[in-house]
Amino acid sequence: MKLSSIKVNGRELAALPSANGLVLLETINEVEGTSWSREMFELIRLGELEPLTNWYEGGGKEKLGHLAAIPYEQAEYAPLYRHPRKIWGIGLNYVQDAEELAAVDPTEEPVSFMKPDTTLIGQLDTIRIPGDAGTITAEAELGLIIGKTCKNITEAEVYDVIAGYTTTIDVTASDIHARNQRYLTRAKSFDTFFSFGSQLITKDEFPEPLAIQVETAINGEVAHRNKVFNMKFRPYFAVAFHSKVMTLLPGDIIMTGTPGAVVIRDGDIVECRIDGFEPLLNPVRN
Repeated sequence: MKLSSIKVNGRELAALPSANGLVLLETINEVEGTSWSREMFELIRLGELEPLTNWYEGGGKEKLGHLAAIPYEQAEYAPLYRHPRKIWGIGLNYVQDAEELAAVDPTEEPVSFMKPDTTLIGQLDTIRIPGDAGTITAEAELGLIIGKTCKNITEAEVYDVIAGYTTTIDVTASDIHARNQRYLTRAKSFDTFFSFGSQLITKDEFPEPLAIQVETAINGEVAHRNKVFNMKFRPYFAVAFHSKVMTLLPGDIIMTGTPGAVVIRDGDIVECRIDGFEPLLNPVRN
């Protein structure tokens, strides 16, 4: 099941796609007599995604075609939600082929970092280049969204605690980071340096995510591509690993690494393309 958040009269409300456009959860509630949360974060926080998915797969998908919808060309997308408790990222996570993957040191651990929610933007929002920050890069990444509170879980338990996946773009002030590796958090924490959405696809659509292909594109041209299979630290491992560091909460986001970064400048359009998702695009301005 795919979900988005769209802007309606000053609110950012959850909606499902139909043949005619996007159907708001509040419209479904009115017709079906249900009481689903109207906002994406609350759907996740309250554990409503799985029963909503059951409704969708049990006949709800067909009903959507008969409900009032906002035409796609009129919809203004918002980020899926605004205030996740945590945004985790993983760096240097892809290798190019099976031979390189086999050579990974088994004692190696993920290079991870966190970003504040003040970095957060959504589909078609502008990435702002900070003055005097030097070279800025952007990376397309598969984002994983936590669906249940969890701590010290195993990889075998991860499927049960995730909500689904999304597209993300991680932005970095590369020159700042290059001056000193300890500056990583500052280099990644400027306003507008994290984009995500516009779709959440529930975990049942990707029971085995290793075949998913991720592409970083700039101005319509693909610069880097790779498959999740070629990650040193695959999504389920990443969740289990970080759950041993801190309690993961509904709505927490884990970016799983990039196939490659592009340098972005004023006037560019950077893009995250992932199998099954609408592309995530952001213009770049000084």
